Amino acid sequence: MTATATRTSTLTATGEALRRALDGPFHAVKQRWRDEVTAEDFVRDPDWDIPTAREWALDKLVDLAAREFAIAGFPEAQGGRGSQAESVAHFEMLAMGDLSLAIKSGVQHGLWGGAVMNLGNQWHHETWLPGTITGETTGCFAMTELGHGSDVQSLETTITWVPEAGEYEVHSPTPGATKAYIGNAATHGKWAAVFGQMIVDGENHGVHVIIVRIRTEELGPVDGVTIGDQGHKGGLLGVDNGTITFDHVRVPRENLLDRFGGVTADGVYASTIESRNARFFTMLGTLVRGRICVGGGAASGTRKALSIATRYALKRTQFRLPDLGREIPLLDYQTHQRKLLPNIAKAYAYGFAQNEIALQLQRMMDAQGSDSTAVRELETRAAGMKALLTRWANDTIQVCREACGGAGYLSENGLTMVRQDADVFATFEGDNTVLLQLVAKALLLDYKKTWGDMDMRGTAQATARMLGGTFLERTTAKAVIDRILSGSKSKDVGSRAWHIEMFEDRERHTVEGLAKRMRAAAKASDSFAAVNACQQHMLAAAKAHTDRVVLEAFIEGIDETDDPYIASILNKVCDLYALATIEENRGWYMEHERFDGARSKVVTEAVDALCLDLRGKALELTEGMGVEESWLNAEILR
Repeated sequence: MTATATRTSTLTATGEALRRALDGPFHAVKQRWRDEVTAEDFVRDPDWDIPTAREWALDKLVDLAAREFAIAGFPEAQGGRGSQAESVAHFEMLAMGDLSLAIKSGVQHGLWGGAVMNLGNQWHHETWLPGTITGETTGCFAMTELGHGSDVQSLETTITWVPEAGEYEVHSPTPGATKAYIGNAATHGKWAAVFGQMIVDGENHGVHVIIVRIRTEELGPVDGVTIGDQGHKGGLLGVDNGTITFDHVRVPRENLLDRFGGVTADGVYASTIESRNARFFTMLGTLVRGRICVGGGAASGTRKALSIATRYALKRTQFRLPDLGREIPLLDYQTHQRKLLPNIAKAYAYGFAQNEIALQLQRMMDAQGSDSTAVRELETRAAGMKALLTRWANDTIQVCREACGGAGYLSENGLTMVRQDADVFATFEGDNTVLLQLVAKALLLDYKKTWGDMDMRGTAQATARMLGGTFLERTTAKAVIDRILSGSKSKDVGSRAWHIEMFEDRERHTVEGLAKRMRAAAKASDSFAAVNACQQHMLAAAKAHTDRVVLEAFIEGIDETDDPYIASILNKVCDLYALATIEENRGWYMEHERFDGARSKVVTEAVDALCLDLRGKALELTEGMGVEESWLNAEILR
């Protein structure tokens, strides 16, 4: 069933222990990848043209699925192996090899398969999931339209009930209704989960999803469906993105994914959720795994880039020490340490936070969404993490490319392809700016209402009833953080209690300030202009909240590390993450008189000192990020 690969690198004992700590509850899943998957299995040649890259991505996805990789999260009865939380871990590992392959899996298993599983009934599962898992039944997730991206509720595609035929008719009424950027559409997709407005007896019941055949088994055209190929992109050349339009295509009634509503056998629309708005956001909430995976995949690509750049910096020398004649490794320079080590610290911080959000996803799935507050908290966490990680990925991969000089610009060294492929992560599965606004809305509403219950003006009005302080509810790290805060009142920059206080204070003050502005905006004569003027403040509040959540996850991860020596290293890495984040936001702290210029200089000196200290563990920390050396596929490391 599985192919065994020989590991080509030997880890240091510390690196292996760090890897185990960072993998956390997913160590067994991730280690199986390292033990059994070779570079040949999932690392793409950057020289390939588009047709070759596309066929390779599908072939490798089918091969890995046959070996029971990347098929977690599906029911065992249909061939799935592993939990929803483990499916996130599988996606993260795929992204360490090739982001095109990861997104190909994300489209096939996460989006198309996830739509069938989460929005469909048992018949849908039995009909489509077995082939979806193996890769034989290829599908698309046809949500985005040329005219509407983030505003999904305003999609133009229609799904109209035709009572005399007992069928639905799927139609693209305008050019703007063309489904666009759809993965699997250009070449491989046979089916599509199509999002459109449900029209029954002239009444619009809002966005629903229906399964439509778009190609035959032989990949020939289907009447009424027009497919376009979006061709060469700025990255992800192994993913066949395309367009789809529908010309009055008839679809059987049974094909509607009707978990939350549809037409009964009697021809009457029925739903267990009365509110159209609530139904829409409940439906989207079941698809949150994709957003979690995108953030994790971006982080994995960044870990790969950091691994290449750091290993190169340990071996590449530049200039000589005075008198001694020895050439100096790049990583001995403070400026180079500053480029890489704080980002390695972030990689660890975000890794622990990803572990926690994956477990949170599993808890929600186990509870079948019965705890609405927990569902909305997960949606908020996923939105914030996706925005934070994908922004960090784009910034950091570029830093890694520059840290390798001209060598980093050569395709054979792996960095340019990761950079190209990660670019779009900032805007798909939710544009980052929109996601951060959703996080801010949730903070203002204290998770009591779904994002869609009100527009921005309604959010501003509801903010007037907000109870201050409730947004600071702790994550699973509550006990250990309470213990830290009760045990130390130190204001030293190296004090974990001070780090926590600084992160919490920034969030509290920013959210409270936003709440005051929103209350005033709700009373303004031009409420749109007043609320619109708050948007930058919303982004700042969302970022402050997400930074605090990440710090708490890192603290919890250290607390769960059994090895005292590894915990001591992780504590230094956490210090670096916390202080580097405070340093990045020192303008805010100084503007709000949390500390002065002298204190700011102390923070910077502490970051410099931690970089110098951790430079001696750079190899072990790189190993701990979990990317096998043989997967890096960089000529500069050979």
